[in-house]
Amino acid sequence: MSTEDREVKTEALSFRAEVRQLLDILAHSLYSEREVFLRELISNASDALNRIQFEMLTNREVLDPEAELAIHIEVDQEARTIAIRDRGIGMTREELIENLGTIAQSGARSFLQRVRQEQKEAEEENRSFATDMIGQFGVGFYSVFMVADRVTVTSRSYRLDAEAVQWEAEGGDTYTIGPGEWAERGTSITLHLKEDAHEFANAWRLRQIIKRHSDFVAFPIFMGEEQVNQQQALWRRPPREVEAGQYPSFYQQLTMDMDDPLLHMHLSTDVPVDLHAVLFVPSHRERGIIERRVEGKIKLYSHKVLIQEETRDLLPSYYRFVEGVIDSEDLPLNVSRETVQSNPVMQRIRKSLSGRLTKELNELAEKDEEKYARFWKEFGIFIKEGIATEFADRESLIKLLRFHTTHDTDQEDERLWSLDDYKRRIVENQEHIYYVLAGDLSAARLSPHLDPLAARGIEVLLLTELIDSFMLTGLREYEGMTLKNIDDADLALPGEAPPADSAISDEEFEQLRARFVAVLGERVKEVRASKVLRNSPFRLVSSAEDTTTREMQRIHQLLGQEVAQQPRIMELNRSHPLIVGLAKRAAAHADDPVVAVSAEQLFDNALLLEGIHTNPAAMVPRIQALMEAAASGTS
Repeated sequence: MSTEDREVKTEALSFRAEVRQLLDILAHSLYSEREVFLRELISNASDALNRIQFEMLTNREVLDPEAELAIHIEVDQEARTIAIRDRGIGMTREELIENLGTIAQSGARSFLQRVRQEQKEAEEENRSFATDMIGQFGVGFYSVFMVADRVTVTSRSYRLDAEAVQWEAEGGDTYTIGPGEWAERGTSITLHLKEDAHEFANAWRLRQIIKRHSDFVAFPIFMGEEQVNQQQALWRRPPREVEAGQYPSFYQQLTMDMDDPLLHMHLSTDVPVDLHAVLFVPSHRERGIIERRVEGKIKLYSHKVLIQEETRDLLPSYYRFVEGVIDSEDLPLNVSRETVQSNPVMQRIRKSLSGRLTKELNELAEKDEEKYARFWKEFGIFIKEGIATEFADRESLIKLLRFHTTHDTDQEDERLWSLDDYKRRIVENQEHIYYVLAGDLSAARLSPHLDPLAARGIEVLLLTELIDSFMLTGLREYEGMTLKNIDDADLALPGEAPPADSAISDEEFEQLRARFVAVLGERVKEVRASKVLRNSPFRLVSSAEDTTTREMQRIHQLLGQEVAQQPRIMELNRSHPLIVGLAKRAAAHADDPVVAVSAEQLFDNALLLEGIHTNPAAMVPRIQALMEAAASGTS
């Protein structure tokens, strides 16, 4: 091909706006650990090799079918260049433009927003900002511009009729693309390093980076004739041969999450199914500096070949936060996603993994209460979901449940208790496990429903998350004891508690009761004197047939759906100073506005404590009216 023909076919194109902003940030900002550029390029090369390996399972009509699946890195210290070559799937001209000239708009925007925020925080703290975010939004390739002022990419697709293409950019607003000269399949990337990045034009330095970030890449990485990485898949090695420190390192390379995992599980077995797996429970529900993802990613291999980058069917949905790698030679290589889902081997793998993971978590709870409490804080909501949605797994999951209860006398105590702990402390003749629903832990501890149980020394589970009502649909009993909501109007309790003395006459109470009924209208079924309250002025209770309806109301709230409030029964404590004072006011002035405002406020207080008030802001004018009455000394 003549030089003239090459010049005609080579053209300059503009980067999209998001890419230009990104390149400017990467080229001119002071990052810590610029070495991540090599991790990203090796990761991309590994992906290309995985793709050609998968393609050749069903198609041998590819360019260079016998080419070694490996990554080669060369460094020229004098010229300050680094070249990374792979014999992967390669790219066409259109694919180069699509993959290197653009970024998914939503990903780029989120990336740029987070970088600006991180820059601002770094400036305020007088530090350089970290690069953990690189690679989490499809922008990993562009990290080369942290160390290079010119990058040349030459690629040839695996298709037999494909020609080599060359892409080049200097970190500005444009790039050039045209014919390239490369007879082999794959991609070669050459970095022309900046002066301040000369440290990377050093073979020893690159070897250290590879060992740190890419040691477990599944393909050999060569520098000259030397293979630098271990290559042997960690999940394929017997657990006894893996050092403890290798698991966090592998997790970080797998997930780009720089925090150590909370728990890892390494399983290697050939019965009842050939299975090699390493699974991780992250230390945080939301992880990644930018991506803030909750769901984990499970990579699925068969015969050491990656067949699915992200498989959602290998674990129950309640374990969807788990990260890891699974490999089985019992799975066929040439499978579609639908085939994998229907494959009976998958069902056996799922059963083995979920059972083992549940066992590992139970053992963690027994051996390390503090560490398990951290797990529960981050991922307990998923276990509760499993109780409601996976009936077959309910019995094994119940053991994982943890609760705050009234056994915690110190309100600052964050200790959690199992249902077994609760059962060991039940009182004589107790047949139920009692619980109260509330908006948060503080509100639960203030619930007026606790009065009669506290008087009898009965422990109560404090349920404060919206999903708790959903969980209760699958948790109606435990080892012969039914769960019971203590807002039941006809709650019968074991033991005795001395009744509270009434401080107002029947006539005075009836006047107050009638006033409350008139003010609250259809919001209440009934207003009556309480037989059990001691320290609280009132409570709202539900009849037995309404309890399930109210729990379903909370589920609707969890789903963001509006639902009408069901009328409740209000019980008043005739011995409480507040009720006594209101009764005296109602007896003195039948239309006393303070009585009416107080009735409204007490009703809303109950909804607020239960976490089902739909518009707390509506209480502000009423509270102000009560404050004005108090300030003016209205009587």
